[in-house]
Amino acid sequence: MELQQTMRMEPETQKTYRLGLALSGGGSKGFAHLGAIQALDEWGIRPDVISGTSAGAVVAAFYASGYTPMETLNLFLKHEARDFLGFTFPKESFLRYDGFVAFLQEHLHAERIEDLKIPLHIVATDFDHGACTVFTEGELVPRVMASCTLPIVFRPLLVDGVHYVDGGLFKNFPVSPIRPLCERVIGINVSPQLVDQYEDNMLYVAAKSYQYVFKANAVYDRALCDLLLETDAVLRYKTFELKRAKEIYDIGYEQMCRMLEANKDKIKEDKLELGV
Repeated sequence: MELQQTMRMEPETQKTYRLGLALSGGGSKGFAHLGAIQALDEWGIRPDVISGTSAGAVVAAFYASGYTPMETLNLFLKHEARDFLGFTFPKESFLRYDGFVAFLQEHLHAERIEDLKIPLHIVATDFDHGACTVFTEGELVPRVMASCTLPIVFRPLLVDGVHYVDGGLFKNFPVSPIRPLCERVIGINVSPQLVDQYEDNMLYVAAKSYQYVFKANAVYDRALCDLLLETDAVLRYKTFELKRAKEIYDIGYEQMCRMLEANKDKIKEDKLELGV
């Protein structure tokens, strides 16, 4: 199933935001978020608040900072994975992420979450206390990185005296953090299923294990979306497959265009387009 629509009936209460957008984690598959957002932009559908986990938090931070989806994609296309990541002695982790931190610090326009042009909810896992944390304020780059830090693959990130790891451990598809605040929510889940070829190495086993966790904890949040886009087409791409970012972007764009066209009557009825 590539396209799915779910409906929610809620009591008529005053909401803070008209439209929310929730973006899942998924490594390089997150480039599909950019393509999907481009399609939303072309339809005049722009969120009033965004939530993101891991790759979704990265995309959300760039979009909320003022970049267009294509501008963000082009920034990434200037680099290779080795510019962002490096191998380290496996005492605390397999990979270091210093290059990616420098990339975010150079290009994100806002220093703090609350300075962004669109309100942003960043989901990370409090590793010290075993809890899901949703950041809505504070220094931007460390909190985006906290959301992306897969344990074992990367070293936990210390923010304000607390160790954080990837938000996907508790909430890979962060619809529920913004659902109570929004009249409508569009969700984009780029990690819906697990179909790939087994690889005999530790990084693959670790990543695959986390994917099972991510899929399981997304079940509740999937049901909270008014419009839900999921696609199996991006699942063939590996976690750090930066070279094929444009292909993944195009898949997200095409799939979102198809979903919007299939649901144009509902979009018009719910007045999701700007100016309607």
